[in-house]
Amino acid sequence: MKYIVVTGGVLSGIGKGIIASSTAMIIKSLGLRTTSIKIDPYLNIDAGTMSPFEHGEVFVLNDGGEVDLDLGNYERFLGNVSLGRDNNITTGKIYNLVIQKEREGKYLGKTVQVVPHISEEIQLWIDRVAHTPVDGLEGPPDVCVIELGGTVGDIESMPFIEALRQFQFRVGPENFCLMHVSLVPVLGSVGEQKTKPSQQSIKELRALGLSPDFIMCRSSQPLTVETKKKISLFCHVAPENVIGVHDVSNIYRVPLLLNEHNVPALLAKRLQFKLKVDLPTTPTGSDLVPYWLESWKNMADRMDKVTNDSLNPIRIAMVGKYTGLTDSYLSVIKALEHASMEIDRRMVIDWIEASNLEPSTQNKKDYESAWEMLRGAHGILIPGGFGSRGIEGMVLAANYARTNGKPFLGICLGMQVAVMEFARNVMGWSNANSEEFEDAVESEAGKRVVIFMPEVSKTHMGATMRLGARDTIFNNTTAKISQLYNIKTVGQAVEERHRHRYEVNPDVVDEIEKAGLQFVGKDTTGIRMEVVELKDHDYYVACQFHPEFKSRPQKPSPPFVGLILACWQQELQKNLGSHKLIPVLKKWNLSE
Repeated sequence: MKYIVVTGGVLSGIGKGIIASSTAMIIKSLGLRTTSIKIDPYLNIDAGTMSPFEHGEVFVLNDGGEVDLDLGNYERFLGNVSLGRDNNITTGKIYNLVIQKEREGKYLGKTVQVVPHISEEIQLWIDRVAHTPVDGLEGPPDVCVIELGGTVGDIESMPFIEALRQFQFRVGPENFCLMHVSLVPVLGSVGEQKTKPSQQSIKELRALGLSPDFIMCRSSQPLTVETKKKISLFCHVAPENVIGVHDVSNIYRVPLLLNEHNVPALLAKRLQFKLKVDLPTTPTGSDLVPYWLESWKNMADRMDKVTNDSLNPIRIAMVGKYTGLTDSYLSVIKALEHASMEIDRRMVIDWIEASNLEPSTQNKKDYESAWEMLRGAHGILIPGGFGSRGIEGMVLAANYARTNGKPFLGICLGMQVAVMEFARNVMGWSNANSEEFEDAVESEAGKRVVIFMPEVSKTHMGATMRLGARDTIFNNTTAKISQLYNIKTVGQAVEERHRHRYEVNPDVVDEIEKAGLQFVGKDTTGIRMEVVELKDHDYYVACQFHPEFKSRPQKPSPPFVGLILACWQQELQKNLGSHKLIPVLKKWNLSE
């Protein structure tokens, strides 16, 4: 087993996650089985109870793990792997484990300390998870890429750095490689690249007992030869191991950039990889891409082509609760990007704070601006969320999409909102609501439209929702969403990831379906509603699951492809004066 550890210095948000993902991707492309671990030095057990405004989205794994969004990047870059909750290590998990062992008397009366007990548990956890297969094959992976969150020198990460120092000696230097990501800023009008922050960061790392094998220099422009030589001299790292990772047109070009700097061959030499492919011994240049990276380069080129498309973009109105921090919807953004690449059309997201659509909005300019964006969008998407703020704005957005024929996709809360809107405005249940928002209010039919799931805890928030990968059984083969998922027979299942506490009330389903809203997908019991579609609409689809979590650059999520495709087809109809759906992509062609 080989280990590659990625640390960061100078400041947070420097790009460690993308560099770790890109490193794992190029190693996997060499034919080596690869897994990833993210270390988050916070005391939370997991990311499940953390605010999206503070930490970005909560990424959900197949096993129900609520983890850091970087694990989403790992899965998207690695393609066919499925990580587990234990691939995300937190201080809270480690301390909780040690305290439980102490209460059980497993330390035999010893004084429990950070060293050796905490550091030992960290090492055991890394070793166990690194040897767990994540690609569906038997036997352990060949390489584990470990990203240490935070910044070197933070007090929170000290136990992990000490554990990694010890771990290096446990596995041997020939099996352990350290990449340190540092910032090389440019100050003033002179434009000189400054190396002092990197020098100080690496000095601090060495003082803690770790020495980098590679220095990954983040900068706005390519690293100059002089800068590389200076960092090599002062940081005692070979010049070829000082890697410039400058800003590129899209994140999918980072693995290609690492290849240009000969990182695959350098890693193979450092860790003595046994490879079945021949690697160059010198940097290749941007025009020469080995065959094992060709498909990735083609995908990165498509992303650039779509981004620079001169045609008017497809505008998607994202009506959400956490629009102040777009990382709150990172996987949704990526899923839309994947779909736009598949359809080969540029896509732009118009961010709309849901509460600004409500007539009670204090700032009338915000209200008018929000509605102008909504009306100008080609499609509307309502993503997941919790709490009552902005719900009435979401209901108004769903109503606008339904009544004006706008392509619409609702996810999790978005599906519940779509059902509430339909019950209110089509069925006449004027106060139809969710138990989450108004516990005491029921519809005229005497039933809440959305209810709390009986098996879910009302008192404990962490890891108590309906989480992880679950089957959805389709009862319809002609619905647009069924065609997108390539459903050939009634009863066929698809597996998607979930994260919710509330569900559509099964007692009102029959009445809603009689009114025209189809529940085309249900859970394995047939009681829990999973997918809803409005029949006489170009594309009005909502799902209780989160399809964005399984979207991949080279395998986009069907509901998102459907949204982008429907928007494009409506534009073609408008521009060409056609009244029928035009099959722009045979694979995703939807019936009338």
